Amino acid sequence: MPINKDFIGKSYPASPPYLVGREKIREFATAIGDNNPAFHSVEAAQALGYSDVIAPPTFAFAVAFSTMAAAIGDPDLGIDYRFVVHGEEHFEYARPIIAGDELVVINTIEEINYVRSNEMMTVRQDLQTVDGEHVVTARNTLVSRGTAPAEEA
Repeated sequence: MPINKDFIGKSYPASPPYLVGREKIREFATAIGDNNPAFHSVEAAQALGYSDVIAPPTFAFAVAFSTMAAAIGDPDLGIDYRFVVHGEEHFEYARPIIAGDELVVINTIEEINYVRSNEMMTVRQDLQTVDGEHVVTARNTLVSRGTAPAEEA
């Protein structure tokens, strides 16, 4: 069963709030091997004008990934996750994520396309504070391998 193109433009309710912890940021930065002082030291981040440590750019994925289940797990969408691989992702920042931010994620199915026998779906994830301040938009493209309708392949 192909991915249901009627879902293009569908947004899902905001996720529960995620409180960004200082230690989570430090652990993430260490795990990716980024020693930028602003990711580890409050003083270094404050010297740059931030109230606390800031997160590496890809930290947004750690916040947003689990919330994507609302979209890709929707049974009416028609994704068979056995065939899905990660295609690409990118981020558009309004400002860095800062320790102490309380973020919610709104997932929207932005595109569903066919490329040969594959289906490609882009999910836009808008991360904002619980007060509504936009922080970052992430776009994740998933590839469903070999599931495009035969007439599209």
